[in-house]
Amino acid sequence: MAKRVAVILSGCGVYDGTEIHEASAVLVHLSRAGAKVQMFAPNADQMHVVNHCEGKPTEEKRNILQESARIARGDVTDLANLDVSAFDALIIPGGFGVAKNLSDWAVKNKDCTIQPHLEKLIKAFHKAGKPLGMCCISPILAAKILPGCELTVGQDKECEKVAECPDSRRCEGDGLQTRQHGCGESTR
Repeated sequence: MAKRVAVILSGCGVYDGTEIHEASAVLVHLSRAGAKVQMFAPNADQMHVVNHCEGKPTEEKRNILQESARIARGDVTDLANLDVSAFDALIIPGGFGVAKNLSDWAVKNKDCTIQPHLEKLIKAFHKAGKPLGMCCISPILAAKILPGCELTVGQDKECEKVAECPDSRRCEGDGLQTRQHGCGESTR
Protein backbone atom coordinates (compact mmCIF):
# COMPACT_ATOMS: atom_id res chain seq x y z
CA MET A 1 0.00 0.00 0.00
CA ALA A 2 1.31 3.47 -0.90
CA LYS A 3 2.53 5.68 1.92
CA ARG A 4 0.39 8.77 2.46
CA VAL A 5 2.45 11.92 2.88
CA ALA A 6 1.23 15.38 3.88
CA VAL A 7 3.34 18.20 2.41
CA ILE A 8 2.95 21.62 4.03
CA LEU A 9 3.46 24.67 1.81
CA SER A 10 3.91 28.27 2.95
CA GLY A 11 3.07 30.20 -0.21
CA CYS A 12 4.93 30.37 -3.51
CA GLY A 13 8.37 31.93 -3.88
CA VAL A 14 11.63 31.70 -1.96
CA TYR A 15 11.45 35.17 -0.34
CA ASP A 16 7.89 35.06 0.98
CA GLY A 17 6.65 31.48 0.55
CA THR A 18 7.78 27.96 -0.28
CA GLU A 19 11.05 27.56 -2.19
CA ILE A 20 9.77 26.15 -5.47
CA HIS A 21 12.88 24.05 -6.27
CA GLU A 22 12.66 22.36 -2.87
CA ALA A 23 8.94 21.69 -3.18
CA SER A 24 9.45 20.28 -6.67
CA ALA A 25 12.32 18.05 -5.55
CA VAL A 26 10.26 16.73 -2.63
CA LEU A 27 7.27 16.04 -4.88
CA VAL A 28 9.35 14.32 -7.58
CA HIS A 29 11.04 12.01 -5.08
CA LEU A 30 7.78 11.18 -3.32
CA SER A 31 6.21 10.38 -6.69
CA ARG A 32 9.14 8.15 -7.68
CA ALA A 33 8.78 6.34 -4.34
CA GLY A 34 5.10 5.70 -5.05
CA ALA A 35 3.79 7.88 -2.21
CA LYS A 36 0.29 9.34 -2.23
CA VAL A 37 0.76 13.07 -1.57
CA GLN A 38 -1.66 15.72 -0.37
CA MET A 39 -0.50 19.32 -0.06
CA PHE A 40 -1.72 21.66 2.67
CA ALA A 41 -1.27 25.33 3.53
CA PRO A 42 -2.75 27.76 6.06
CA ASN A 43 -5.70 29.81 4.80
CA ALA A 44 -4.29 33.15 5.98
CA ASP A 45 -2.56 36.22 4.62
CA GLN A 46 1.20 36.14 4.12
CA MET A 47 3.33 38.23 6.49
CA HIS A 48 4.23 40.32 3.45
CA VAL A 49 4.68 40.00 -0.29
CA VAL A 50 8.10 40.29 -1.93
CA ASN A 51 8.72 41.33 -5.53
CA HIS A 52 11.04 38.48 -6.53
CA CYS A 53 12.60 40.49 -9.39
CA GLU A 54 13.80 43.22 -7.02
CA GLY A 55 13.91 41.31 -3.74
CA LYS A 56 11.89 44.07 -2.06
CA PRO A 57 8.57 43.97 -0.17
CA THR A 58 5.47 45.35 -1.88
CA GLU A 59 2.25 46.75 -0.45
CA GLU A 60 -0.03 44.03 -1.84
CA LYS A 61 -1.64 41.23 0.19
CA ARG A 62 -1.64 37.56 -0.78
CA ASN A 63 -3.21 34.47 0.76
CA ILE A 64 -0.88 31.58 1.69
CA LEU A 65 -3.33 28.89 0.54
CA GLN A 66 -4.00 30.61 -2.79
CA GLU A 67 -0.29 31.16 -3.44
CA SER A 68 0.49 27.53 -2.52
CA ALA A 69 -2.05 26.44 -5.14
CA ARG A 70 0.45 27.65 -7.76
CA ILE A 71 2.85 24.87 -6.73
CA ALA A 72 0.07 22.33 -6.11
CA ARG A 73 -1.62 23.01 -9.45
CA GLY A 74 -4.72 23.92 -7.49
CA ASP A 75 -4.82 20.71 -5.46
CA VAL A 76 -4.07 22.13 -2.02
CA THR A 77 -6.14 21.79 1.15
CA ASP A 78 -6.56 24.15 4.08
CA LEU A 79 -4.11 23.15 6.83
CA ALA A 80 -7.03 23.21 9.29
CA ASN A 81 -8.32 20.03 7.59
CA LEU A 82 -5.15 17.93 7.97
CA ASP A 83 -5.99 14.74 9.91
CA VAL A 84 -2.80 13.20 11.31
CA SER A 85 -4.35 9.71 11.39
CA ALA A 86 -4.82 9.82 7.60
CA PHE A 87 -1.07 10.23 6.87
CA ASP A 88 2.12 8.25 7.37
CA ALA A 89 4.56 11.19 7.25
CA LEU A 90 4.80 14.98 7.15
CA ILE A 91 7.22 16.97 4.98
CA ILE A 92 7.79 20.73 4.99
CA PRO A 93 9.91 22.22 2.18
CA GLY A 94 11.86 25.40 2.95
CA GLY A 95 11.64 28.95 1.73
CA PHE A 96 11.27 32.07 3.84
CA GLY A 97 7.52 31.47 4.06
CA VAL A 98 8.44 29.01 6.82
CA ALA A 99 10.07 31.83 8.80
CA LYS A 100 7.40 34.39 7.87
CA ASN A 101 4.09 32.56 7.35
CA LEU A 102 4.37 29.31 9.31
CA SER A 103 6.18 31.07 12.16
CA ASP A 104 7.50 34.50 13.02
CA TRP A 105 11.14 33.36 13.25
CA ALA A 106 12.13 35.93 10.59
CA VAL A 107 11.43 38.75 13.04
CA LYS A 108 11.66 37.10 16.49
CA ASN A 109 14.37 34.44 16.07
CA LYS A 110 14.60 32.31 19.25
CA ASP A 111 11.51 34.00 20.70
CA CYS A 112 9.40 33.00 17.72
CA THR A 113 6.04 31.30 17.78
CA ILE A 114 4.84 28.64 15.37
CA GLN A 115 1.47 28.90 13.62
CA PRO A 116 -0.70 27.29 16.38
CA HIS A 117 -2.41 24.59 14.32
CA LEU A 118 0.86 23.63 12.64
CA GLU A 119 2.52 23.33 16.05
CA LYS A 120 -0.20 20.89 17.15
CA LEU A 121 0.20 18.89 13.95
CA ILE A 122 3.99 18.60 14.23
CA LYS A 123 3.66 17.48 17.85
CA ALA A 124 0.97 14.95 16.91
CA PHE A 125 3.04 13.43 14.07
CA HIS A 126 6.03 13.24 16.43
CA LYS A 127 4.00 11.69 19.26
CA ALA A 128 2.63 9.09 16.83
CA GLY A 129 6.20 8.20 15.79
CA LYS A 130 5.56 9.26 12.21
CA PRO A 131 8.46 10.65 10.15
CA LEU A 132 8.93 14.41 9.91
CA GLY A 133 10.91 15.63 6.89
CA MET A 134 12.00 19.26 6.91
CA CYS A 135 14.06 21.06 4.29
CA CYS A 136 16.27 24.16 4.47
CA ILE A 137 14.89 26.59 7.07
CA SER A 138 11.91 24.44 8.12
CA PRO A 139 13.77 22.39 10.79
CA ILE A 140 13.59 25.49 12.99
CA LEU A 141 9.91 24.60 13.49
CA ALA A 142 10.72 21.21 15.02
CA ALA A 143 13.69 22.56 16.95
CA LYS A 144 11.50 25.21 18.53
CA ILE A 145 8.70 22.89 19.69
CA LEU A 146 10.24 19.42 20.15
CA PRO A 147 12.58 19.28 23.17
CA GLY A 148 15.99 17.83 22.38
CA CYS A 149 15.51 18.18 18.63
CA GLU A 150 18.77 18.72 16.78
CA LEU A 151 19.04 20.67 13.51
CA THR A 152 21.19 19.49 10.64
CA VAL A 153 22.62 22.61 9.03
CA GLY A 154 25.08 23.39 6.26
CA GLN A 155 28.74 24.04 6.87
CA ASP A 156 29.29 27.52 8.34
CA LYS A 157 31.73 28.40 5.53
CA GLU A 158 28.98 27.59 2.97
CA CYS A 159 26.36 29.56 4.88
CA GLU A 160 28.50 32.70 5.08
CA LYS A 161 27.55 33.34 1.44
CA VAL A 162 23.84 33.73 2.31
CA ALA A 163 22.94 36.19 5.07
CA GLU A 164 19.69 34.42 6.02
CA CYS A 165 21.20 30.91 6.09
CA PRO A 166 20.52 29.17 9.41
CA ASP A 167 24.14 28.26 10.12
CA SER A 168 25.23 26.75 13.42
CA ARG A 169 26.42 30.06 14.89
CA ARG A 170 23.07 31.75 14.34
CA CYS A 171 21.00 28.75 15.46
CA GLU A 172 23.10 28.02 18.53
CA GLY A 173 22.91 31.72 19.40
CA ASP A 174 19.15 31.19 19.35
CA GLY A 175 19.54 28.25 21.77
CA LEU A 176 19.05 25.48 19.19
CA GLN A 177 21.22 22.34 18.96
CA THR A 178 22.92 21.81 15.60
CA ARG A 179 25.03 19.31 13.70
CA GLN A 180 26.90 20.46 10.58
CA HIS A 181 26.82 18.41 7.39
CA GLY A 182 27.86 19.07 3.82
CA CYS A 183 25.53 18.71 0.86
CA GLY A 184 26.69 15.17 0.12
CA GLU A 185 26.21 13.89 3.66
CA SER A 186 23.11 12.57 5.39
CA THR A 187 22.03 11.93 8.96
CA ARG A 188 19.89 9.34 10.69
